[in-house]
Amino acid sequence: MTAIHGQVHYLDHAATTPMVGAAVEAMTAHLRDVGNPSSLHASGRHARRVVEESRETIAQALDCRPGEVVFTSGGTESDNLAIKGVFWARRTADARRVRVLTTAVEHHAVLDPVHWLGDNDGAEVELLPVDGTGRLDLDALRASIERDPESVAVVSVMWANNEVGTLQPVCEVVEICRPHGIPVHTDAVQALGSVPLGFAASGVDAMTITGHKVGGPFGVGALLVRRELAVTALVHGGGQERDIRSGTIDTPAIAAFAAAVELAVKHQAEHAVHVAALRDDLVRRVIEVVPDAHLHGPDVLGGRAGGVETRLPGNAHLGFPGCEGDSLLMLLDARGIECSTGSACSAGVAQPSHVLLAMGCEQEAARHSLRFSLGHTSTPADVDAVVEAIVPVVDRARAARRL
Repeated sequence: MTAIHGQVHYLDHAATTPMVGAAVEAMTAHLRDVGNPSSLHASGRHARRVVEESRETIAQALDCRPGEVVFTSGGTESDNLAIKGVFWARRTADARRVRVLTTAVEHHAVLDPVHWLGDNDGAEVELLPVDGTGRLDLDALRASIERDPESVAVVSVMWANNEVGTLQPVCEVVEICRPHGIPVHTDAVQALGSVPLGFAASGVDAMTITGHKVGGPFGVGALLVRRELAVTALVHGGGQERDIRSGTIDTPAIAAFAAAVELAVKHQAEHAVHVAALRDDLVRRVIEVVPDAHLHGPDVLGGRAGGVETRLPGNAHLGFPGCEGDSLLMLLDARGIECSTGSACSAGVAQPSHVLLAMGCEQEAARHSLRFSLGHTSTPADVDAVVEAIVPVVDRARAARRL
């Protein structure tokens, strides 16, 4: 079965979202330009001006100083630079600083470099527990730090979870770490453009963002990093980007990135209202037609705790007992509905989601989930398509599993 009338309903904006017009225009305007931003002639100075104006645009949008914006190739590089670079610099300054604290529900762009440091470079890794909604246990963080604060090199806590959408108490993490002088990094890739985000106000020392999650191009992102924080470079060469990230920077991509960030921040509030309404409608209607379907993460029908948002507005992570997530995904894909599973795939074998396992789900429950994520191109028709398809798709997936 193919997509009905050839129409595709894209509900995987957390993976990547279509480029916005402003970003396309900014990028194409500079694709034919010549000039390395590090060159001193007129063409080089023009490219440098585009880069520095883009840096200022991002800094203004995210409440930081332009010099705190370090351009990278995207979220994964920024996370690696923050985790490894801060760890190495802190340990060099004091050999006692070998502990790296992070949550058990981080993206693999954080977890993998953390574990690499543990396996290859003497780091002592501690994965902090979360509750049933995926929220960090602040008491566990406090106890871990107070046990031996002088041994902590860095703490990394994501702003918003990429699977279940849970918003983490980043400001509270900073309050716990600040008295001990412990730097805090946050992966804010999913949060940018979806919830209010400010670098200075948050108090974090380093923040990861990327372009393709907010309507910018692939292959460009940034690490916002305080000037006062020592960071050891991963890549050595020409000394670009404060000597933290060497390499010729991509002027057209950076211009597009800045345009997308500016637009995403400007329209964040109205975007959140739009996608939250669609998300709530999707969750309510799917659970009506598949009564044993259930939501993972904080509640969305209300969606607030003490007046504070608890999850990303465009995220709906649903479990369907008796199904395999990859079967559901492929059956929906055949109907032109594109989403993600709640589990990872390794060597062609579905693996339980480490996020759901950390939240207390059983192995089976950690494999029967789908993530629907809405974005700036989402419409009520996308929700209607999911509701129309979900019952026959779930029935077929359950029947296939019984064979």
